[in-house]
Amino acid sequence: MTPRLNFHTASPEAAKAMLALEEASRRLSIPLALRELVKMRVSQINGCAYCLDMHAPDARKAGITQQQLDVLAAWRESPAFSRRERAALAWAEALTRLEATAAPEGDYAALAAEFSETEQADLTLVINVINAWNRFAVGFRSVHPAREDRDAA
Repeated sequence: MTPRLNFHTASPEAAKAMLALEEASRRLSIPLALRELVKMRVSQINGCAYCLDMHAPDARKAGITQQQLDVLAAWRESPAFSRRERAALAWAEALTRLEATAAPEGDYAALAAEFSETEQADLTLVINVINAWNRFAVGFRSVHPAREDRDAA
């Protein structure tokens, strides 16, 4: 894959705005582990290898298990996720695939059962921020570095 442009240098103001939004999202009520889990799932849906490569180590450091990362694409079929994580993942998928889902009532009901109104708004911002990052990275073909190390089996 050939990078199209470095948006950080092409528009420092756009990059600055995105970084400010990212920083603001880190100060919200959503715990780090759940933020990283959502970022991983949204990046999977959007096909953003750059963001997946960036967030996988962060997710592990935040307490997301390797098993959860291994089965994340099929989380609905796995017992590795709590009800709260499931509600967040369903909401993340619904908002990421908005044209297909229209944010269904069932997903919102699950969200409302597990998260306060403040947390619902905060989680929605986290989802929107990673979707925006994915659109920059995929749109401009950001390439993650290749690593020599291999994860242990």
